[in-house]
Amino acid sequence: MMPWLLCGLGLVILLLAGDALVRGAVNLSLRLGVPALIVSLTIVAFGTSAPELLIAINAVTDGADGIALGNVVGSNTANILLVLGVPAILSRLHTSECETRKNYIYMLVASLLFIALAFVGVFTVWSGLILLAALAVVLGGAFREARAHRRSGAEVDEDLEEIEEADPDMPFWRIGVYLLLGLIGLPLGADLLVDNATIIARMYGIDETVIGLTLVAIGTSLPELATTVMAALRRQADVALGNVIGSNMFNLLAIIGVATFFGPISVAPEFLRFDLWVMLAASVIIVPFVFFKMDITRRWGALLTGLYVAYLWVLL
Repeated sequence: MMPWLLCGLGLVILLLAGDALVRGAVNLSLRLGVPALIVSLTIVAFGTSAPELLIAINAVTDGADGIALGNVVGSNTANILLVLGVPAILSRLHTSECETRKNYIYMLVASLLFIALAFVGVFTVWSGLILLAALAVVLGGAFREARAHRRSGAEVDEDLEEIEEADPDMPFWRIGVYLLLGLIGLPLGADLLVDNATIIARMYGIDETVIGLTLVAIGTSLPELATTVMAALRRQADVALGNVIGSNMFNLLAIIGVATFFGPISVAPEFLRFDLWVMLAASVIIVPFVFFKMDITRRWGALLTGLYVAYLWVLL
């Protein structure tokens, strides 16, 4: 009974921490004069990906390569299909108002680079250095864009100021409290949920790789889901979409990149045959929302969620 109760506690912590992180990120963008999209691609994305990083390092040091790699691949698939699908069912995501083409292309390039390195058969320290170098390029571009935006003296979006709890004069200490609560609460809630979900799964004899691709991946995607749900309800589509794109890039480039310093990560054949291509297909499926200015409506949300359920059904 205790694992189930701790799973529920972890979920509650995730939801509250996701709300705090969105509030902190939006108000930070208001105070700094930086677009919310850029903040979501960095602070929010990195914060919500912290559970994946912690789990990947622990899995590598424990010799559980399947959980480490399955966590990242499964989480990226869940981020697109589940994390964008469920919030869209609850509240239409106005992605037609977001300009995410460049960062989306970065995400696709990161996915292709990751797949190419996976076909070597093992992620070594050299693979990690390549991934981290690519991440440095992406972050450098985001930093230059933010600096150019501030130099131009561009006004912050009026929509940001209409959001509940959005205050362009909010003191930095309060913004810091929101961000700190989010960044601490998200990995804590995910850790509680994943650890106890894994205990429950192993009671039924589920394979390690499948656990990584399903329970662990869903569990570590819950911070993104919690953050995106709150962003959708607050009509912050740029935070929602930026969070997913940024988290996927961070998962591919930083998590495996850092984890390789703790040991090599072997790539099981099933990843090369199926799971990596599902991850890439999930990334490609959102092209209409990025390039053709389409909203993710409730119908699209139901379709994305349904595709993820079908993927789980195939795995299990």
